[in-house]
Amino acid sequence: MTNSDTVTELDKTLGELDLTGRLRLIAETGQPAIFTTSLGIEDQVITEAIATAGLDIRIITLDTGRLFPETEALITETETRYNIRIERFRPETAAVDDYVKNYGRNGFYESVEARHACCQVRKLEPLARALDGAAYWITGLRRGQSGNRATTPYAEADAARGLTKVNPLADWSLEDIRAHVDRNAIPINPLHARGYPSIGCEPCTRAIKPGEPERAGRWWWENDAKRECGLHVAKAAS
Repeated sequence: MTNSDTVTELDKTLGELDLTGRLRLIAETGQPAIFTTSLGIEDQVITEAIATAGLDIRIITLDTGRLFPETEALITETETRYNIRIERFRPETAAVDDYVKNYGRNGFYESVEARHACCQVRKLEPLARALDGAAYWITGLRRGQSGNRATTPYAEADAARGLTKVNPLADWSLEDIRAHVDRNAIPINPLHARGYPSIGCEPCTRAIKPGEPERAGRWWWENDAKRECGLHVAKAAS
């Protein structure tokens, strides 16, 4: 059986399980599994499931240095609520200094190139360190988040990073998420109630307008409907 066959079979199996079952299956492989949380509403659902079931899955977050104060506070609240540790991975100081020197602190507003460079320094490089040695990368991606994510599978090969990416909420709607949060009294970012369904760095996120897609508030000054930071953009193996 090829690696592709294995991932295809895993995708099929995950589709037959509930959220906790999906996470438990990954945890019980005995291989290193990491969940990256941005503390958004989807990620809080996954964090609660991992903590409640006592699963051996590391929970990490990318502390970019530009997070909303509400997000910072939610990290502490979540750790206290579930008696867990959320590991923080931060950008290298020298890399941030070089970015500011070349583009300015808020240079990401000036061009797509400058914005991608900022995401590289503050998100992609720390993510690479966080995922080093992992066999499974668990995310909160959902098909309903944007057109670019409409075909998100439960499991997919990430050849560039040499691991399997697992999206246990792929088939959940935002309504499913909200109902689950209410039933389980899961703490969420207060920004969600202010029109922020998707929350990233403070200067790069705005509230959405009625009728806009969930991720319309991310990098809103850019015209590309498929805009992403690069964390979840598939790349070929080098």
